[in-house]
Amino acid sequence: MRYFTNVHDLGNLKDALKEAFEIKSNRFGYQELGKNKTLMMIFFNSSLRTRLSTQKAAINLGMNVMVLDINQGAWKLETERGVVMDGDKPEHLLEAIPVMGCYCDIIGVRSFAKFENKEDDYQEKILNQFIQYSGRPVFSMEAATRHPLQSFADLITIEEYKTKERPKVVLTWAPHPRPLPQAVANSFSEWMNATDYEFVITHPKGYELAPEFVGNAKVEYNQKKAFDGADFIYAKNWSAYTDPNYGKVINTDRSWTVDSEKMALTNNAFFMHCLPVRRNMIVSDDVIESSQSIVIPEAANREISAQVVLKRILESL
Repeated sequence: MRYFTNVHDLGNLKDALKEAFEIKSNRFGYQELGKNKTLMMIFFNSSLRTRLSTQKAAINLGMNVMVLDINQGAWKLETERGVVMDGDKPEHLLEAIPVMGCYCDIIGVRSFAKFENKEDDYQEKILNQFIQYSGRPVFSMEAATRHPLQSFADLITIEEYKTKERPKVVLTWAPHPRPLPQAVANSFSEWMNATDYEFVITHPKGYELAPEFVGNAKVEYNQKKAFDGADFIYAKNWSAYTDPNYGKVINTDRSWTVDSEKMALTNNAFFMHCLPVRRNMIVSDDVIESSQSIVIPEAANREISAQVVLKRILESL
């Protein structure tokens, strides 16, 4: 595997899950793979879980790790061709990328949607420039449209906690004061559609995701109806995708907050969220602190998803 940007890059999910559980039981069994190999992690946006879990996964594999924060301690980068560079950006991404490639063996990139140009966001302009010009294997640490390391960890977590072969999994929109990308929701939907789970997406009208990510999921505009009989509730906010409201907050209806009353409609469902989470906006205190909340094990599995991906890329070198 040379690139990891979506569920399809991973191949057979059953094989990937088997590998994940093997790694989880023996995290240091492949240290020779990463010996004298260097991972460069490039952050255009902030991170906690992605930074720590991916770095830990690389260390588990015996790798050296370099971390570059583009907005802190690096030159500001121009990303557009044809621009007269007479402003505050002294270096172009097209020179910076191959230079970065000179210093490492694998590159991880984190670059969110900017909400300035929908076409640029959904064509993954930044991520694809790294794939095209770095000369190195590249994996996504969250891009404009997807967060595959998170979704892989979500899948691992569901497989660990499910009590029946085909659980009902519900992705629910919840309110947030700021516009957030669709990446986590898109990616989670893409991965759930690749399983045989019963998968439902619920959100207010106006928050429809791109059709290619909705796939075969059932879309339900009544949140309480969607929660009925659910085994897993995955809460996440995202901004509007549909024009002319792309990237905008069009609803902050607090009635969509996940609380104990709604969770009581489920089949004693587990609560999931990618974190960080705004309490009492996305989810009430009592739900996220309940015994059915698995947000911490879910976050812990980020180390495992990253290690599977890095292991496969190292094996391909």
